[in-house]
Amino acid sequence: MSATFPTRTGIANLPLHYGKVPPWLFDRMVKLAREIAIVIVGEFGPEEMLRRLSHPYWFQAFGCILGYDWHSSGVTTTLCGALKEGLRGLEKDLGLFVAGGKGKTSRRTPQEIEDWGESLSINPVPLVYASRMSAKVDSSAVQDGYQLYHHSFLFTKSGSWAVIQQGMNESTRYARRYHWLGEQMSSFVNEPHSAILSEAKGKALNLVASESDPARKTIADIAISQKPEAIIVDLKKLKTLTLPPHHYLTTQDLHPDSLGRILLSAYERQPRDFEQLLGLQGVGAKTIRALSLISELVYGVAPSYRDPARYSFAHGGKDGIPYPVDRKTYDQSIELLRKAINKAKLGLREKNEAINRLSRVREREK
Repeated sequence: MSATFPTRTGIANLPLHYGKVPPWLFDRMVKLAREIAIVIVGEFGPEEMLRRLSHPYWFQAFGCILGYDWHSSGVTTTLCGALKEGLRGLEKDLGLFVAGGKGKTSRRTPQEIEDWGESLSINPVPLVYASRMSAKVDSSAVQDGYQLYHHSFLFTKSGSWAVIQQGMNESTRYARRYHWLGEQMSSFVNEPHSAILSEAKGKALNLVASESDPARKTIADIAISQKPEAIIVDLKKLKTLTLPPHHYLTTQDLHPDSLGRILLSAYERQPRDFEQLLGLQGVGAKTIRALSLISELVYGVAPSYRDPARYSFAHGGKDGIPYPVDRKTYDQSIELLRKAINKAKLGLREKNEAINRLSRVREREK
């Protein structure tokens, strides 16, 4: 049976909530996540499970039926944690693997991927690279005010992969979730998120926008052709300027002298393009921001300042602003989850509770 579910990925904004899930609830979430995953993988295959998890609507509905608050940032970390725990011991049987997680656990993602690679006799290098670059893009190439603190990397034996990561904005008290799906992505640095969902839009340095292509090329050229000393001189000049008020970025936290070592390292390694520059160790948000400002204000090649968020997850679609919720996709998500619950090896009470939560999801989007 072939699946027809659309394969879209994106970003979702959620209120930032603190605290922990009660053990009694998490234990039930683990059990339900396990059974639903077994049904979906058994019927559609592990790659289809990646497609569904990479879709923000489906992910949100999945979190709701597991029993978590629909509008909480915690749905991301808790769902991923419950799924990872639920699949423990079943990974090889299902052909589906989960690495990473929240906080310190996220930093162990490359090692976890490599461990699975050795166990499965597969090359982990492309998967580790995908994990690193997705995190680099959402922390440095897209500078939207959210600091990443959660990174889950899901993959199959065949090398298919998906990423679910989340950042927080302490000033607005919102969290933003980023979805990636490897099979539909042609470039890490050119529109890697094919469908973006967000509750609010702001200003951002968006170097993965298609219209940022000239800026990406200029930034890479600056890094490999300009000696670090010359770049530092330009940056010091920019520190004395009053930048246009419509720009999201400022030079306040850029310190030219402290960037010298990173710029020298990049110059010596001669990255072939923007993606390779972004992937260099030590090249982070400040380095990319400094080179972006020089590209615009010294060379006249401006990057995009368009927030990658394209439409509202929770509110905008209801009244058709900016445009309506994709009801067909949402209904497909709900129907699939309903079938999975019915087929899962759960008690009647647990099934009824999950179905009732799923019904509440549908009512909210009417």
